[in-house]
Amino acid sequence: MRKKSALFAAILGGLALCAIGAPKLELSWKNPNYTGGTFKNILVLALNGKAANRAEFEDELAASISRPTGKAAPSYEFMPRPDATPIDMKDLRELVKEQKFDAIVVTRLTKRDTKTTYVPGEVYTPFPYYGTFYGYYGALYPVIYSPGYMETEKEAQVEVNFYATAKADGELVWTGTTNTFDAGSAMRVIKDLVKIVTKQLETENIIERERK
Repeated sequence: MRKKSALFAAILGGLALCAIGAPKLELSWKNPNYTGGTFKNILVLALNGKAANRAEFEDELAASISRPTGKAAPSYEFMPRPDATPIDMKDLRELVKEQKFDAIVVTRLTKRDTKTTYVPGEVYTPFPYYGTFYGYYGALYPVIYSPGYMETEKEAQVEVNFYATAKADGELVWTGTTNTFDAGSAMRVIKDLVKIVTKQLETENIIERERK
């Protein structure tokens, strides 16, 4: 395991020397044990970053994944949040129940050097707390919203998880992680991210393909 970790670190070090480009998915994993149906009412939740960018991303993704058979809504419409402000988990549970959301798509900004989620040549398995939405949220928001976590930088990496809410704590349906990309232009990055996430959700048959 240590040899594999050292090899992977060396690979990452080599990749860091390459040019940083537009966002794309490096990892896509769908839960083979999920047996639920399609989704009619999806909550879009961006965990961290500036409030304006969170709202823009939620708007763009909600519009992109909404279909005639199912709609998506941005979280800020129900719970406005200024910068670096988490949502209380109890309030989040109540929101999901009151608004009858049957799915949650949640995104967070990560750093490549602090989180490794993919090892070449091995089957990817999410960390144990990824398995339920509230387990994931409970484990991550204390870190995301702790002082000094976010830094101003032009390179970024984003993780996206899609949860079904039929079970009390939510069930992971799909997870994806991007490459480290150039985040110099927030609006351009948001639009690019929305496109790749929407396309992958269609490919995995989690949402219907948009009819043209």
